[in-house]
Amino acid sequence: MNPTSSVRHAIHTSQSNHFTTKELRENFLIEDLFIPGKVTTLYTLYDRFIVGSAQPTGGALSLETPDNLKADFFLQRREIGIINIGETGIVEADGQQFILHNKEALYLGRGTKQVQFSSGPAGSKPLFYFNSAPAHHAYPSKKVSLDQAETVELGTQETSNHRTIRKLLVQGVIETCQLQMGLTELKPGSVWNTMPPHTHDRRMEVYLYFNIPQGQAVCHFMGEPQETRHIWVQNHQAVISPPWSIHSGAGTSNYSFIWGMAGENLDYSDMDIVQPANLR
Repeated sequence: MNPTSSVRHAIHTSQSNHFTTKELRENFLIEDLFIPGKVTTLYTLYDRFIVGSAQPTGGALSLETPDNLKADFFLQRREIGIINIGETGIVEADGQQFILHNKEALYLGRGTKQVQFSSGPAGSKPLFYFNSAPAHHAYPSKKVSLDQAETVELGTQETSNHRTIRKLLVQGVIETCQLQMGLTELKPGSVWNTMPPHTHDRRMEVYLYFNIPQGQAVCHFMGEPQETRHIWVQNHQAVISPPWSIHSGAGTSNYSFIWGMAGENLDYSDMDIVQPANLR
């Protein structure tokens, strides 16, 4: 198996409820996501979602097609969302160049044949994070800047969850088949994300944590509401969240994270809220 391409199988709750810490991390945590000079992909059998990254350090990096896709090119039957969490970089899609500044997003529709990731200005160090899902229709490619995102503020300083949510690749901002992506930034002094937590049986989700200060960490909570588990996460690591699992977290400092979803619908508000007093 190519060390930059891997597969994760879906896990039933009857298994995960008995996992050790090591087993939880092996099945749900993506640790070595960013590798200098490489494109990485992880294929999960939850909604056949792909989590990946590109960290160009010299020449352009091409989005290669993993063998298990059995496709002529990566986006033959897929769509992809890309968010740059580093310095300015360039994504070239079938000859068209898109300059992505920090926290800007790019959607590429089904049928895009060639995708390359490059550094921007001399010495820039972009970090491209991407999610991909199967697609039934070819929607136009589009860049989404922060001022084009649907932005809301939630939580309060008193409950330690004051945060800004930027919906970048969602219905109302851009057309997609099933992929949705955005990012959440915790305000200084706030540490809780997605509180109160929720589940959504109609969709799976992946969280990428970033902007975690050196020496700090985030505790990601998962599992069924009555059988919660936790995973400690470092900067630039991601957690796979199955449809049956809550997804919430608390950090030893404020931080940011990217959420990506795929599944049954495009209704961002489709979630089953779990009040904190009912968690176990």
